[in-house]
Amino acid sequence: MGHVDHGKTSLLDYIRRTKVAAREAGGITQHIGAYHVDTPRGMITFLDTPGHAAFTAMRARGAKCTDIVILVVAADDGVMPQTIEAIQHAQAAKVPLIVAINKIDKPDADPDRIRTELTKYNIVSEEWGGDTIFQKISAKTGDGVDALLESILILAEVQELKAATNCAARGVVIESRLDKGHGPVATVLVQRGTLHQGDILLAGLHYGRVRGMFDDAGKKVAQVGPSIPVEVLGLSGTPSAGDEAIVVASEKKAREIALFRQGKYRDVKLAKQQAAKLENILTRMQEEGAKTLNVVLKTDVQGSAEAIREVLDKIATDEVKIKVVASGVGGITESDINLALASDGIIIGFNVRADAVAKRLAEREGVDLRYYSIIYKLADDIKAALTGMLAPKYEEQIIGLAQVREVFRSSKLGAIAGCMVIENSVKRGNPVRVLRDNVVIYEGELESLRRFKEDVSEVRQGMECGISIKNYNDIKAGDQIEVYKNVLVKHTID
Repeated sequence: MGHVDHGKTSLLDYIRRTKVAAREAGGITQHIGAYHVDTPRGMITFLDTPGHAAFTAMRARGAKCTDIVILVVAADDGVMPQTIEAIQHAQAAKVPLIVAINKIDKPDADPDRIRTELTKYNIVSEEWGGDTIFQKISAKTGDGVDALLESILILAEVQELKAATNCAARGVVIESRLDKGHGPVATVLVQRGTLHQGDILLAGLHYGRVRGMFDDAGKKVAQVGPSIPVEVLGLSGTPSAGDEAIVVASEKKAREIALFRQGKYRDVKLAKQQAAKLENILTRMQEEGAKTLNVVLKTDVQGSAEAIREVLDKIATDEVKIKVVASGVGGITESDINLALASDGIIIGFNVRADAVAKRLAEREGVDLRYYSIIYKLADDIKAALTGMLAPKYEEQIIGLAQVREVFRSSKLGAIAGCMVIENSVKRGNPVRVLRDNVVIYEGELESLRRFKEDVSEVRQGMECGISIKNYNDIKAGDQIEVYKNVLVKHTID
């Protein structure tokens, strides 16, 4: 855990590069936010919790399924708001901390300042007579990373972190999503016992026989033991992140429990809706002139939806309320547009896109359709819209869309996508995104754009071309390549 841009992902990338053999990623590894590392002294599983304050919900959950928290603090930046938040979560969950002071290779790094700042939060380093391990590292050069892994394993020995393997599996859902080819996919972290293919798994309101399991490298596995994250196929729906996943004796039993839970959930939901209706009448009578911004929210994974809802709750003011009319996982469909129309609301797509039918309907009916890939950009826009203080700002404009028909391999450029431009035109020198089933799976830039083996600067709609994307080879037929540019726009609010 740690503040945004303090180097959590860089540290994990370094460990992954050096400790996890370069394995070919499978087709469904986009969102497994957990992976394990084998070291001579034992195995460590890392859960990657995104850095932004919005992911409090996810992090609060993350701290419950972790044994040790590594607090990453940048040596040149010090203790920041999310650092404090991470400390509070770890302390509330009574999880031991290891402090990793990152970016020590920078000239203005000051580790002692961080030690001093952290003493305010009862985190005192061992050198200063406390009981918290502090480790100086550089995720860039790899300095101190081995010592950090060693510290984790020493702490694990001291804490006596052990789990039984010869019993029915029990674990926790880290993330879930709907995959076009595989149906509901849940990332489960097994905490005790062994999970086998063919087991009946009950996760939250859903159940099913485990049809297949993929590890963090996208390889198919038949069974997994404690502390190993896997993507599980075969559940009846997408469970909520943080739900308990347990293996039950029979499908009948699983169905009974799931139906009972669903009934309970429905009762609570209906009660909430009823209360909302009554509250609406009363509050409308009391607060004449209060406006409500209705939002239909579609995201790539369940965790993002929770985080965004929490951000929107924080933004709402007394004058303007924000109501999430519906939220779901996956691309934006025609029914989402109709829902936004009916509720007079806007649609927010986070790392997802609208399909062609939905896009046409939105344009025809004038529905406000907004795409985001960064939560705080979304928060800033909504905040600005609510306060009516919209200064001119840069907005993304999608300038072209190409459909991948075939993929060729080149020794010089790696994967080259044979594409048909299906919207507007594809231009060189612009950033691109790769979409699979209307969900963003990669952002980067065009490396080359060719037509009949000749480099060109632009390819128009209805023409074929060859596209290669810098540092990305996992492109598949059926994917879409979206080309966009940032343009200066002046907003107006009705």
